[in-house]
Amino acid sequence: MTSTKPTAPSAPRPNEPGPSSPSSSDAPTVLDRLTRSVGESVIGYDAVVRLLTVALISEGHVLLEGVPGIAKTMLVRRFSSALSLSFKRIQFTPDMLPSDIVGTVVLNPVSQEFEYRRGPVFANVVLADEINRAPPKVQSALLEAMQERQVTVDGVGYPLPRPFIVIATENPIEQEGTYPLPEAELDRFLFRILMGYPSEADERTLLERHTRTQIAEATGLLLDAGTLDRLREEALGVAMTPEILNFVMQIIRGTRNDARILMGASPRAGVQFLRATKAAALLAGRSYVTPGDVKSVVFDVLNHRILLHPDLLAQRYVTGRNGVEPLLREVLEKRAEEVPAPR
Repeated sequence: MTSTKPTAPSAPRPNEPGPSSPSSSDAPTVLDRLTRSVGESVIGYDAVVRLLTVALISEGHVLLEGVPGIAKTMLVRRFSSALSLSFKRIQFTPDMLPSDIVGTVVLNPVSQEFEYRRGPVFANVVLADEINRAPPKVQSALLEAMQERQVTVDGVGYPLPRPFIVIATENPIEQEGTYPLPEAELDRFLFRILMGYPSEADERTLLERHTRTQIAEATGLLLDAGTLDRLREEALGVAMTPEILNFVMQIIRGTRNDARILMGASPRAGVQFLRATKAAALLAGRSYVTPGDVKSVVFDVLNHRILLHPDLLAQRYVTGRNGVEPLLREVLEKRAEEVPAPR
């Protein structure tokens, strides 16, 4: 019997855009179609769909946090099914192993050689459901995939397909049997989107819609890898004046010397912040970034990258997510307002 090291397979080539694929100049149309497709079954989360699209274009990852039953998983499924991209869902549990995500090396009984069997992380869109239930070893394996866009198995690196986005979900209420995400992993997420209950009107619409009809699964062809490549290139080309760049930088740097904040945002946060503002401007139909684009993503970019000072929490008698979230919004919104916006 002979054994050889497995060779790294090449990453799948991007799909060629089909005849119905939108051009890069149709970014607002793409967002509108995605929003309407998701909105057929998930009501009241248009803002979340916009942020998911921003992350997809700017090659960032997203953490969805919310209580059970508010359609986090359904939203991601619906969003993914509207894309002409490969999709895999991973249900995280405390007994998982890294190989359950990245794959493993097995012996081929025919060739008598070791071969690499890919894990579910090899997809364009990966839903990491209840990510905080996975032990640290599993989270570290996903961390490499998110940051390096490759996985390492038996000393060999395997590139992941492009585009590649991890959309993770977690329940902030139930903490038994969970492993809190370390700060280093949280920093790899472009956005942490804090999802709440729908409004009364949205919930009524949801109930009425599901009572009347069977919701069909969304079809693809809205966004393929070729179209995403063009959108990504156009987003990188969105104009940003030195004044806007300085505006973003001062917001980031200001979190590090704010008496209300114990730990501020990292330089990585600033880089991702800039890319997110460009994608937001593109989806708004503009070829330049405005202060409004910056303020539209500031909370979702920074809320998981700062730690509020314990003295501030004690002064406000704040405990639990319901108390911390409004305080986070207040601090970050004031932080953005305290930096003079360019005209």
